[in-house]
Amino acid sequence: MQTIMLKAKLHQARVTHSVLNYEGSCAIDGKLLDLAGMREYEQIQIYNIANGQRFTTYIIRAEDGSGTISVNGAAAHLAGVGDSVIICAYGNYEEAELASFKPKLVYMNADNTVSHTSFDIPVQVA
Repeated sequence: MQTIMLKAKLHQARVTHSVLNYEGSCAIDGKLLDLAGMREYEQIQIYNIANGQRFTTYIIRAEDGSGTISVNGAAAHLAGVGDSVIICAYGNYEEAELASFKPKLVYMNADNTVSHTSFDIPVQVA
């Protein structure tokens, strides 16, 4: 049996471009992709903190070190320049892989530089 797990996330990335008349996708700074272990053409979920929209698209690679997070095509209606978003990639894992499984979490500053990385999400306290 396989379980779908969070593989990687870019937490609070800032949208730098929103291009309606472009082939649908999300362009992400190549260095951020490498750091998070995400791949070009991989399916992602984007959660817009600014307006609550949640949508699925795929990754295209943007210039390394550019800080680019470009929401393109129809998804441009769901996220605008300056919106803070969470970008998540998921994977299917076998039961045996789950004992040592940890997602790669990349926390972003407002200028799309990396604040820090982690493999653990803090426990939510009531």
